[in-house]
Amino acid sequence: MDKIFAAIFTPEFLFSVIRVSTPLILGSMAALICNRGGMLHIAFEGIMLSAAFFGMLTSAVTQSVLLGILGAVAGGLLISLLLGYFNLVLNSDRTLTGIALNTFASAGTVFALYLLVQDKGTSSSLPSLVVPNIDIPLLKDIPVLGTILSGHNALTYAAFLIVFLTYLIIFRTPLGLRIRTVGENPNAAASVGINVLKIRFITLAISAVVASLAGAYMSMGYLSWFSRDMMAGRGFMSIAAQNLGAALPLPSLLASLAFGAVTALANVLQTLNMPSEIIQAMPYVATLIGLGFFGYGAQKSSQKRSKAVLEKARAAEEKA
Repeated sequence: MDKIFAAIFTPEFLFSVIRVSTPLILGSMAALICNRGGMLHIAFEGIMLSAAFFGMLTSAVTQSVLLGILGAVAGGLLISLLLGYFNLVLNSDRTLTGIALNTFASAGTVFALYLLVQDKGTSSSLPSLVVPNIDIPLLKDIPVLGTILSGHNALTYAAFLIVFLTYLIIFRTPLGLRIRTVGENPNAAASVGINVLKIRFITLAISAVVASLAGAYMSMGYLSWFSRDMMAGRGFMSIAAQNLGAALPLPSLLASLAFGAVTALANVLQTLNMPSEIIQAMPYVATLIGLGFFGYGAQKSSQKRSKAVLEKARAAEEKA
């Protein structure tokens, strides 16, 4: 136990928490945007995985980090727009379509990887690039704080910026108002002249761009190569984080950091010869516990609202 506490209460551990939380932060913002637009789905795993693969491949072919990121965005948009086409145009079930696209991305990336390098595991033989780390001037020289906050991947800093941009877009712009209106009541939105189909596709596209950056980070930041099913449930954890955050940017950010802390703790325990089964299960157990608390809180809140409505109704009847 002393070894665990000694490993946790260090600047290096907090640095790793931010590092492993980056794809969850980006994923939770993507899920938040979809939730606000009434288009929450479960295909984020496939979007991120496709983005990770195409980002790696594009950077290897072009030897450009920027083009690699754009390739990742294109890969993520492909899956998201397929979801939109099947669900919004062909009226397929969104959940079943999400499952199918996740499976398609998982199998498709492995197949493509085998065609490219005759390897079903990793792309380590391809000369792919990584997004550079950034040392922040002045901050990097501050003891402890500099160790925690400086030297992260550029996409990590972009993730925190995107939290702020998500707030601005969803809650402070006319487009965000349309997205929220369509999400809350599409019939009312249509009655005032809003093109519901167009807004839903825009919602999916914006969300896919953000989620694609999470995929790009995994293969061009967290790791320097693509590996099979490398998202490892992070898409689902992102959905859970935004649920815990009640589809609000700051609470979703905090929930993502909490999940990231559990994942970082699992990495620390791995070095202390803890049973691997316990270590691998920790992030998912934390997700289930978090969703349990969220469900319990939502139930209590619903009961309080129902009780308040009943009390008002009784009061109105007594007056009558």
